[in-house]
Amino acid sequence: MSSGDSLLDSVDELDDFSDSGSDFEATLKATKRRKLSVTRPGPPKRPRYKAALRVSNSSNSLNPSSPDTSPQQPSSRQTSPRPVTRVNQGNRSISAGNIYDAVCSGKSAMVTVVDEWLDSYKSSREAGLLVLINFIVQSCGCKGVVSREMLDSMQNAEIIGTLTKEFNEDSVTYPLCTPGPALKHFKAGLCEFVRVLVRSCRNSLIYDEYLFSSLLALLTGLSDSQVRAFRHTSTLIAMKLMTEMVEVAVLVSVQLKTTQRQYDMENGKEAHDQAPGRLEELQATISQLQENREELSSMMNVTFRGVFVHRFRDRLPEIRAICIEELGMWLKTNPADFLNDGCLKYLGWTLHDKQSPVRLQCVRALQGLYQEKEFIGRLELFTSRFKERMLNMVLDKDSGVAVEVVNLLLLIQQGTEEGLGEGECSHIYPLVYASNRALASVAGVFLFEKLKSVIASENQENDRSENAAFIQILINFFIQSEFHEHGAYLVDSLWGVARSELRDWETMTTMLLQESVLQLSVLSGLMYEEEGVLIELMMCAIRQAAQATPPVGRTQGKKILGMKDKKVQEQDRRRITAHFIPLLPQLLAKYSADAVKVTLLLKAPQYFFLEMYSSSPRLDKHLDLLLSQVCCIMEKHTEVTVLEACSNLVSSLCVDCYTFSSRTHLAFSQLMDGLTECLNAYLSDLLQGTADDDDVYSAACALKKIAALSSAMDPTGWKLFDCCLELLKSKMESREFDKELMVSALKCAAFNLMWAKVNAVNSTPAEGELKRLKKEMRSFCKVCETCLSLDQTEIRDQAFELLCDLLLLYSTSSARMEPAALQPLVHLPSDSLRSEMAAFLLDYVFSDTEDAELNDEDEEAMKITILQRKRNQLAGYCKLVIYGVLDLTAATNIFKHYSKYFKDFGDIIKETVSKSKVINPILSAKTVCLCLQQLFSEMLTEDHSRQDLIEIRDLAKRLAMSFGINLNRVRKPLVALHTDGVRFAFRAPPEGEEPQSNLGFLEILSEFSFKLLPQDRAELTAFLKSVCPAAALSWPSVRLYQRSLEGRSSAKPRDQGAEGDAVFSHNAPVAKRKKTSPQLASKVGGSWSDSSIHSSLATPAFTSTAQKQTAKQPASRATESDPGSVLTEPESEDEFTLESKIRKVKPINRRQLSSSQTGRSLDQQDLNSHLTLLSLIEDDDAEREEEPEIEDYESNSDPESTYTLPSTRHTSASVLDELFD
Repeated sequence: MSSGDSLLDSVDELDDFSDSGSDFEATLKATKRRKLSVTRPGPPKRPRYKAALRVSNSSNSLNPSSPDTSPQQPSSRQTSPRPVTRVNQGNRSISAGNIYDAVCSGKSAMVTVVDEWLDSYKSSREAGLLVLINFIVQSCGCKGVVSREMLDSMQNAEIIGTLTKEFNEDSVTYPLCTPGPALKHFKAGLCEFVRVLVRSCRNSLIYDEYLFSSLLALLTGLSDSQVRAFRHTSTLIAMKLMTEMVEVAVLVSVQLKTTQRQYDMENGKEAHDQAPGRLEELQATISQLQENREELSSMMNVTFRGVFVHRFRDRLPEIRAICIEELGMWLKTNPADFLNDGCLKYLGWTLHDKQSPVRLQCVRALQGLYQEKEFIGRLELFTSRFKERMLNMVLDKDSGVAVEVVNLLLLIQQGTEEGLGEGECSHIYPLVYASNRALASVAGVFLFEKLKSVIASENQENDRSENAAFIQILINFFIQSEFHEHGAYLVDSLWGVARSELRDWETMTTMLLQESVLQLSVLSGLMYEEEGVLIELMMCAIRQAAQATPPVGRTQGKKILGMKDKKVQEQDRRRITAHFIPLLPQLLAKYSADAVKVTLLLKAPQYFFLEMYSSSPRLDKHLDLLLSQVCCIMEKHTEVTVLEACSNLVSSLCVDCYTFSSRTHLAFSQLMDGLTECLNAYLSDLLQGTADDDDVYSAACALKKIAALSSAMDPTGWKLFDCCLELLKSKMESREFDKELMVSALKCAAFNLMWAKVNAVNSTPAEGELKRLKKEMRSFCKVCETCLSLDQTEIRDQAFELLCDLLLLYSTSSARMEPAALQPLVHLPSDSLRSEMAAFLLDYVFSDTEDAELNDEDEEAMKITILQRKRNQLAGYCKLVIYGVLDLTAATNIFKHYSKYFKDFGDIIKETVSKSKVINPILSAKTVCLCLQQLFSEMLTEDHSRQDLIEIRDLAKRLAMSFGINLNRVRKPLVALHTDGVRFAFRAPPEGEEPQSNLGFLEILSEFSFKLLPQDRAELTAFLKSVCPAAALSWPSVRLYQRSLEGRSSAKPRDQGAEGDAVFSHNAPVAKRKKTSPQLASKVGGSWSDSSIHSSLATPAFTSTAQKQTAKQPASRATESDPGSVLTEPESEDEFTLESKIRKVKPINRRQLSSSQTGRSLDQQDLNSHLTLLSLIEDDDAEREEEPEIEDYESNSDPESTYTLPSTRHTSASVLDELFD
């Protein structure tokens, strides 16, 4: 074989092989005969491998000048300081167990282990091979041992069949799948052993036509075994052997080229200049190296065709991943022979593998190829055929695969001449908004490189600064991406690569303040929008630099900043403060009329070191300018967002710890004075009902601003409570409901009560003051109670939320932490108020009426707002229950909706159930039983429906899971629950009702039985018999409950006739339904791992929105699959070119043969009939797949499998779920 021939070309020469017992012995002999029959010029063959078997003589090395190390020179190899202790040092032998122990430990010097084995092999090659074979068998986890007699008299298939009978069936695990660090150590040790073995034999024993030929024949047979352990371990060893042989083949090729060049130079000399015998010596070396290369090619072909071609589509993903990983090594190590379309097609096919670890290895293998500049030209055809598939894989459901694919596409973009088109890049750009931070970061790197390339081409035409150009083009990208709500995510994605550009505050503020920035705009007419985008990106960058945390949804655990990161963060905050203190008033002045922009700018001071205002006298004027601008903004605007931003800033600046706090108090007090005067000017007309629309609007605006300021500073000095209360009463009496006016009045009055309570705690008020405050609290609660029944959504919702806060602030639990003198301030809600709040919860929180009215896509954002508002209201009510303001029995209105509204409120209700058990476990259990009783009674009253009973049982399953796993701790609560439930089931019905109508409740109660301890089961069984009439003991519901008390395994599925069919009325026939056993009840209701609270707004990560549909395969095509194979290799070029759909074979359920199975089921059958090895050489149809070109290969992605990036404006009610993980 010449040096230019391809190793894969020789694969085609071996297509006529037969499997002859699947041990390749006949194949190898045929190969030898074919080589012997070839005549060639040159000296005859020398006897090659005798030197390798002589221990003392190593002078027959192929190339004495080669740096390769022979087995007799272990000193040149790197050894570990802990050599393996020799066994039986007298005869210098080593056993398979010694090698296995050394591999498992991972601490031994593998060179020493291999040298000891080589000594044994050189003494007796049959005995040495037997040791190596038994080591492989032991590495598979098999207890069997191959004897010398078996090796001499049996074929490989027979040996494997015998070993299968003796396979260890005590455990389904084997060394390569052992969990924990042992797997890592064993796999690394096994790979290292193979590597050292081949390198120790590469100059001699690898060519002896016995050791490696026999070893590869056995590994090939094992790799076709139906036993997973054999298949997995042998494939790993065979692939590692192949990798090392490829490296040896490359080295031989280099030596051959070097020797051939020396021969040509010597031959070109004059006869008198030639060294005597030099040409003959070089010719002999060339012949020897060519024979060596042919021998290596033969072994590599056998391994490739016998193992890789079958195992790259194995059913086990770990095996497929091993094959693809090693294929990547071959392509990179020996591109001359492997980097062709015949091998690249395997990577292209594997891009469609169903298992993410296999796809990951495939992508990493491709990364190694695209990193080499000289490979790019040879990958052009592959790139054009599989680029579409790689672009679709950026939405892989496994985020790790998606990350590596983006890195791969970045290499293609940078390395190839054509790169990626703009349409192709659009697949990657949206990923900067993904919830997975790793994926977003690599997408940010891709975007950054793309923007930089655009900037480099544009800067040749103009002289703008590089940072200004980057900011401008980033603004354009943000506008065109149409995800304006996600600026923080874009900044976070780019933070790793564009930190210096995003922290260039000077350029940003210059672009905002200078009018000449108009000249920087590329697109005319967008300057106003560009300014808004730049302000948003600037504020996101300020937050990122000052807080050093990713935005919501991208936080991966609680990361503790190191000292270096904290120092950088502090330096950034100081830079931000020093830069923006003089410029912020100018920015506020310029954009004071724009509500959106000014809202963003008002957030900047919360990231400042505010102490710097008092550190230098020259900064005082900037503080005065800032206060002046804030006051002007509050006078100009009435938007809620602007007023909230102002109140937050007021709250930050008025903290007493700052020396300038008195100045801020004075400035905002003057603003409050003006607003109060404005309100008082219209108050009398409002109370008398003579105010016109302009007066009402002016008063409402003033009151709204007063309410905003009252949330940040104490308003009690202005005595606004009485006028607000009178205004509310007047409007309700006249039935003239002005929403803006009344909502602001409610807020202002509530803030006065809150600040009054805070002042009372911090001081010692007089008794009369306390009485007045309590009277005001009582009056406000009555007004709010009236508001709860109004048909005005904004007023009603505001009244409920304020009630929840005030009742908690004036509750008994709050008074316990306060001085005894404040006990008179405790205010408990009246019975009528409790009823109104419970009715509000049922009518407006646990209701879908508002959502049903919003069906248009434009109102999706409103659905999110409504859901958030409902969650806040439910959380406020639950706090009243938890802190004792409302009785625990009031929680029945919450618990009964646990199952129906689990998606929206499941986390809140679950936490309430958990907290109630901490407060009073027995009363909590009784409350759970009470809510189920109420639902059951409602079912009997409204509709005798079986479906309703099933829903109640599902709720009972969820509630049963809340009792936890510590059964001793919940004994008394569960017994109390069961006792109340049994009494309810057998209580006397009211007049007019059907007798024993409550018996069906026992079926619901049985869902809690699996949590009972045996002694409690016996006690409850006796209690049931004492309260149950004798005639009722045979009724289905009673018998079902009895079975649930008998034991965890006693409750059988309810499919055993009418006897096992529980009903809620003994004379009302119902349809049978499958019963869930006590053990399965926990699985249906949830798992113990679900005990943590998950927000209903948390949904799958962004990349999981990519859905792939499996293409249907023609049913007329029946193919034969390898044992455990999930992928079938296309058998012709036509299949390869039709579509990019790998033929998928339906998985066949095969149980691994165990020793117990073989003992029972194979007594009547021949074992070999069950372990028949599949063909190791492809059939005639498979020969056609080795075409050198890749034809059209389209993506198998469903064109309808598109995705939509989340937007808080144009998505469903679960938009936050789709965006945040």
